[in-house]
Amino acid sequence: MRLLNATLIISVIALTSPAGAQDMPSDYATVLKTLNKTGDYRGGVLKVNIPRNDVTVAVQGILVPTPLGFGGWLAMTKGDHATEIMMGDLVLTESEVNPVMTAVLTAGLDVTAVHNHFFFDSPRMYYMHVHGVGSAPELTRKVKPALDLIGRDPFAVQAGTGTELSQGPLSAEHLSKILGHPGEQTGPVYKITIGRPDIDVREHGARIDARMGLNTWAAFAGSDQEAVVAGDVAMLASEVTSVLTALRSAGLSVVALHHHMTMGTPVFFVHYWGRGEAATLARGVRAALDLLPKP
Repeated sequence: MRLLNATLIISVIALTSPAGAQDMPSDYATVLKTLNKTGDYRGGVLKVNIPRNDVTVAVQGILVPTPLGFGGWLAMTKGDHATEIMMGDLVLTESEVNPVMTAVLTAGLDVTAVHNHFFFDSPRMYYMHVHGVGSAPELTRKVKPALDLIGRDPFAVQAGTGTELSQGPLSAEHLSKILGHPGEQTGPVYKITIGRPDIDVREHGARIDARMGLNTWAAFAGSDQEAVVAGDVAMLASEVTSVLTALRSAGLSVVALHHHMTMGTPVFFVHYWGRGEAATLARGVRAALDLLPKP
């Protein structure tokens, strides 16, 4: 039995750890196995993938791929005295919000935000940020009932309808050069994620960094001539107005302004959306990024 368990753990690590990832601790491999999810371990953080591949979403009449903004997640990192900090962002349909919230709260976990990321999306999608402190097995046991409610009835949600997004080519290298940061390609989506290391948020000794959700990101899909962008900018209170002004001046739509966390230094997040030439969209995002400290 011990040999079988060890084999299962090794298999999970091999299947879920991308090139360049650290060796996954056995307790984190068990988290993935128990939740029946994929994920990776980098920078001391376990990231659990919870994409909404079961929902077809249209934004402003355009069918958009899941990685553009419908990939939910949980993250765990180790704090003082073997304490684990868990944060996450669950992507939910309207009918799932309150049942999932009840499951999260009943388990003794925290709900720290509920909000939208898009306007004119069909079906309407919402984002619930969750938080917990404890051991990895304890947090896994607590969050699993909530995750089990997601996507339980795929026929309860009517698929969004619209036109297909242009299928490339989309010059990732050019977008990366404009924004000044490298990104990652996931299917048709090129996503650039940027941390805020100047904002020191800690909990039980654990640093809450980009992989734990303290980040700015921009996701592009489509072609160089006809693209869409969706993203999020992490800001201090003093930066909010100038960033909003830059986004609007560039013709990008601001769709939400809120917090994600309820501990530590107050951090605000603005979600934006745009459609047009990819390079023009990227320059609009860059105008907002230039108002923030360089990471």
